[in-house]
This record gives sequence, C-alpha cells and structure tokens, in this order.
Amino acid sequence: MSTRLDIRPSPIAGQWYPGDPRKLSESVDRYISEAKLPRLDGAVVAIITPHAGHVYSGPVAGYAFAALLGLQPDLVAVVSPMHYPYADALLTTAHEAYETPLGTIPVDSEAVSQVSAQLVDKLGFGLASIRHDREHSLEIELPFLQRSLGKPFKLLPIMVRDQGSRVTKALGESLAAVLRSRDALLVASTDLSHFFPQKTARMLDAEMLRCIESFDPEAVIQAEEQGRGFACGRGALAAVLWAARDLGADSVRVLNHATSGDVTGDYSQVVGYGAAVVLKSPPKVE
Repeated sequence: MSTRLDIRPSPIAGQWYPGDPRKLSESVDRYISEAKLPRLDGAVVAIITPHAGHVYSGPVAGYAFAALLGLQPDLVAVVSPMHYPYADALLTTAHEAYETPLGTIPVDSEAVSQVSAQLVDKLGFGLASIRHDREHSLEIELPFLQRSLGKPFKLLPIMVRDQGSRVTKALGESLAAVLRSRDALLVASTDLSHFFPQKTARMLDAEMLRCIESFDPEAVIQAEEQGRGFACGRGALAAVLWAARDLGADSVRVLNHATSGDVTGDYSQVVGYGAAVVLKSPPKVE
C-alpha cells in the first residue's frame, strides 16, 4: 500500500518562474542551451548560481546548469540563504518532498539527519526543520536541476541564516563528511550586489567573483563584511566552497556575470548575478 508524500507547496510557481510545465521546460532548456561554456577540465563538484526570477537571472543560471548536462548524481545538496527572519541559524524543510510544475523531488531524510548530527557535534545545534516556508532561493534552482540532470535525484535542502565563518565552515565540513560516500552534487544559491548603479555593481561583483574564483570561502565572507563585494547568499556560498574543498575540488571557474539592468534596461539600481563551477582536477597520469 503506497502512501502519499508530504509535499512542500510551492509559493512561487507561476510567479518567479512559469507555472505551466511546457513553458517552464522550454524556457529552462533555452537558458541552458544558449550558454556557451569554455572547456572544463575536471569533475564538477559544485556549481554557484543566482536565484532571482528566471526572467532576470535565468540567462546567467543557464551557464551553471549547462555544466551539469550528462551528470547523474543520486543526491543534490542545494544550499541557499534564508531571507525570512527565522531565529535558527540553519534550516531545512520538514516536508518529505519539494514539487515544481516539472514533478516531485523527494528529500533525502537520512542525509538531512546525518548533516544535522554532524552539526550538533561541531556547533551544539543542528538543522531546524520548518514547514510551509516561503523561501524562493532554494526552490528557484529545482526546475534547472530537473532539466539538466540525467536522472531523478534526491534533495538535501539547507537554508542559511547565520552567515558567519564559524557556522558556515562547520556546515561545509558537515556536508563534506556526509557527501563523501555518496554520488552527490553541491549547489550554492546566491545573487551578488543589490540595488547599486550598474557601474558600482560591476565593481563590487568583480571583487566578489575574484574571491570566488580564488576558492577562498573566508575571503567571500570578509569581502561583504568589509564592503568590498556583496552576495546575499555568502554563507551558503562559503559553506559550499568549504565542502567542495574537503571533497577534493581544487579550482573554481567563473562562467558568466550580468545584472538585472542587462535584462530590464534600467541601470540605476541593479542586482548582480554570477555563475561558476567548482572542479576537481583529473588524476595525473604518471
């Protein structure tokens, strides 16, 4: 006898991205197919991708997800910021699955529990489970994953409120400990600078992208603390970089950058979007 999954209801389908499955598939496929990637040497361990409405950041996100074409991970850890004022430092869903117009994605409850247990050992607290959250920055990536990956997968969803080094480094280490024995992929969801004029945004984003490409999660956090660059998901981004480094990744390649002004034509106050891929070099042949 089958039981129905407890599915998280989507608060953004039909608003942040198309609610019609055919239109959603076509738009996501177009963003991915129009991305022109350089040659990528090594295995993809993680991607970094924006999380605005698809019409705004989809063309940039397409570059990150184009790097995943042909991959078939069993588990995908999507780490995003939590924009709403929950009291807990790190959160996950209490539901058994996420749903988009393209289908249902089950949550890997065992992996969630394992990461939470690792965090308790390191920090004294784990992942707080929440229901009916309205966070867009995690869900917005799911249709891209559904169209780019070669088979169904389970989800490890984590939303970050505390964006400091102590918590996010512990999260990265905990993710690596759990994912090391799994066929898994990491996704960091973050936009870049918010509501600066285009010229200023490009300068701030260039500094944040430099920190990302230097594979330095501490620098990512310090750049915002010092006002040199901004990323609303800097904690999620840093955690994924720490995890990827522990998993053997050794380089980051920035693939694309744009701003909302490049879509709307309004350059007075823009939001920056960047896409990058984290790679593990192939073994050297002696």
